Amino acid sequence: MNFDPFIFALLGGILPAFVWLLFWLREDWRHPEPNRLILRTFLFGMVAVMLVIPLQQQIANFLPGAFALQIILWALAEELFKFCAGYFGGIHSVDDNEPIDPLVYMLTAALGFVAIENTLFILGPLMGSDTIQGLITGNMRFIGASLLHVVSSGIMGAYISFSFYKRRAGKRRAAMKGLFWATLFHAGFNLLILYKEEMGLMAAFVAVWIGVAVLLWTFEKIKGIAAN
Repeated sequence: MNFDPFIFALLGGILPAFVWLLFWLREDWRHPEPNRLILRTFLFGMVAVMLVIPLQQQIANFLPGAFALQIILWALAEELFKFCAGYFGGIHSVDDNEPIDPLVYMLTAALGFVAIENTLFILGPLMGSDTIQGLITGNMRFIGASLLHVVSSGIMGAYISFSFYKRRAGKRRAAMKGLFWATLFHAGFNLLILYKEEMGLMAAFVAVWIGVAVLLWTFEKIKGIAAN
């Protein structure tokens, strides 16, 4: 079969991310965010991948023997860049006008990040003409890594959303707490998979699915803040 692996990988990375995005945007169907801001935030999330990769390489070069610490700092870098994508994509706009909005923008940024990250992971096997492995990689990342980024960015978005009516100092503290817990969850997921093998993989997947359930519950709680 003759196809361009770049196009195949791009579609394999972006289309699943759009599926997740549509799912989460349905949670805000009563007062949806402007499409232009959703698109901008998604694109900023995509760009964030290309910016964070060189930084992660520098971290690896600076700490060649401290692999666990590398994983933690890589997770921190990714959460910081996703936050910047969400903040400059929509949170910093005048349309961020109700408590649920920061969470929506953070999830959108996360899925933009997922789209390009998944594309890069799928592209590797395809460049080696291993189509089956490319499909398996796409499916695994659709389920695992996509949910990881959704939940970790959702943690940060939830902290920001719950602080929506607080003063600026309170919002900053909430953002810092969100960054801490998002990084901890992200790094914990990666460390479980790398160091605990099959049991770690199972535990990591259970954790992200529990995270998704909690995130759905969190949406309803934040909607309650807006209603009150």
